[in-house]
Amino acid sequence: MTDNYGAESIQVLEGLEAVRKRPGMYLGDPHDGTALHHCIWEVVDNSVDEHLAGHTSEIKVYLHEDHSLSVRDFGRGIPVAIHEKYGISAAEVIMTKLHAGGKFDNSSYKVSGGLHGVGVSAVNAVSEWMEVTIHRNQKIYFQRFEAGVPVKALEEIGTSDETGTLIRFKPDLTIFSEIIEFDFETIDSRMKETSFLNAGLSIVILDERGEDRHESTHFYEGGISEFVKQINQRKTALHEDVIQISGTGMSEKGEVSVDLALQWSDAFSESIMCYTNIIRNRDGGTHLSGLRTALTSCVNTYAKRKKLLKSDGLSGEDVREGLAAVVSVKHPDPSFSSQTKDKLVSSEVSGIVQKVVYEKLGEFFEENPSTAKLIVDKALLASKAREAARKARDLTRRKGVLEGGGLPGKLADCQSRDPAECEIYLVEGDSAGGSAKTGRDRRIQAILPLRGKILNVERQRHNLVKVFQNQEIQTIIRALGAGVGNDPEQEGAFDVEKLRYQKIILMTDADVDGAHIRTLMLTFLWRFMRPAITNGNVFIAQPPLYQLSKGRVNKYAYSDEERDAIIEELKAGNENASIGVQRYKGLGEMNPEQLWSTTMDPDTRTILKVTIEDAEMSDQLFETLMGEDVPERRAFIEKYAKEVTNLDI
Repeated sequence: MTDNYGAESIQVLEGLEAVRKRPGMYLGDPHDGTALHHCIWEVVDNSVDEHLAGHTSEIKVYLHEDHSLSVRDFGRGIPVAIHEKYGISAAEVIMTKLHAGGKFDNSSYKVSGGLHGVGVSAVNAVSEWMEVTIHRNQKIYFQRFEAGVPVKALEEIGTSDETGTLIRFKPDLTIFSEIIEFDFETIDSRMKETSFLNAGLSIVILDERGEDRHESTHFYEGGISEFVKQINQRKTALHEDVIQISGTGMSEKGEVSVDLALQWSDAFSESIMCYTNIIRNRDGGTHLSGLRTALTSCVNTYAKRKKLLKSDGLSGEDVREGLAAVVSVKHPDPSFSSQTKDKLVSSEVSGIVQKVVYEKLGEFFEENPSTAKLIVDKALLASKAREAARKARDLTRRKGVLEGGGLPGKLADCQSRDPAECEIYLVEGDSAGGSAKTGRDRRIQAILPLRGKILNVERQRHNLVKVFQNQEIQTIIRALGAGVGNDPEQEGAFDVEKLRYQKIILMTDADVDGAHIRTLMLTFLWRFMRPAITNGNVFIAQPPLYQLSKGRVNKYAYSDEERDAIIEELKAGNENASIGVQRYKGLGEMNPEQLWSTTMDPDTRTILKVTIEDAEMSDQLFETLMGEDVPERRAFIEKYAKEVTNLDI
């Protein structure tokens, strides 16, 4: 380290060098697969823009054996003429200059997802190589780039009657160091969404890797209405037809159009998917807030006018229970919270969506009173259930379970009072809890043993009173000290800032029962303490499966493969050496020292952070696996059982 800090210390990253140095600023996390797949979305979005402009109805995505990927559209083709300012082809400008593109003045594209102009150039920057083939002016043009740098200028290589662009790129594995394989399911899911949002657009995905080559095609005439029907396909819809709403409003940048499809079902959760210029906004934004406000206001207004309400107004959560909706906004110049466009922040969109939805949904209710009454009755039922749950919460609060009543007696708390360094183990069984209490670091580690399997809250969504009266659940709520409930507007809701422990670690046996108990705990946390998961506070402990011994040497294996490798290591060329192999069926079989050294020592343990990539998909997965629909769960198990190769029963 040096104290010299002068002008020579200042670095200026020029052009695509900035993207290579800081890919997370442009494409997302390069380590967890987010950035890798975001490269695909950026290239595909450019092709979709050609569809939005009316120039292509088909896009093809190829996953090649050499780990590269191609995107082909049949639009106008990237312009190839020499750019007046830079003296190189327009195609090369687009591929190598940040903030270059034809989407800034709205003359070439009325709406577009890639408004920042960094998309395909950022992909070029993080690629080992990229090849661009352009069909335009009855000619074929080609250019290759390596690490974002052109190998040579754009050249004419042939003639063609077709038009369009083919971009093929191979990610640079020095940047994408951990997850380096394109995942077909992730791509297929995204392309399916994109096709839903663009009625009449066909997207074909061809996976050429390995022996199991397969193809998937998405084409939906019904657009987002078909999307909503699919979201509700395993639920019982309250009304058969999907409600469709379309309208426009004006912003300073021009006309904003709103398309909405919605349908209520008998589900207990909402599923609202938000898009701006066909780009998924996972964190919602101003279009979501406008939709929520309009829904609450419209349903309450109708219910009061028809004298269907006998008490105070319905809350937004009551109104949205069981709602599946897709809201798609097209904006000439939207603003997002980041380059990954996860959240729309254009303030004027909230008012536009609110006005369109309130007026159009109000008209629908007047024209379809029977459907409107079903929706209001569903919201009233949700309101009654929530009121019963509130009374149960108040009762438990008065008993000191939720606040002010001290910690549960079975909790072995840690000495530190700094949440940032504290962690709590939710441990399966009293015997394992005893070993954990003895072997832990008392200063920062708290132990909460749980007896048996906690309540499956997914099957009690209609009976929240039973949930809050469950002894084990009360114990967890009381120990964590951060409240319960996912609605931030509700008194006593879970607040991650109040957590007494930075890490919540689920520690269960490495068998089927342990996996089930862990799933039950995750289900409870997802349904009633979701911010703990989305904020990255929940972890899963990884106890060893085997202890291997040779004389006084003891080693631990966490998988069958690791066991075999350690056995070979211990034999050290002596095939007749006697190796002791102990298979742990439960945490209780380990003494405190073993549990500490293998599973609880922060310096040597392995713990897995629970992360959520897609909240809507996660929500549906919890419903499928833990809910009451047995045929749906059976179908899921039959579909994925073939992927299980070593099931310990």
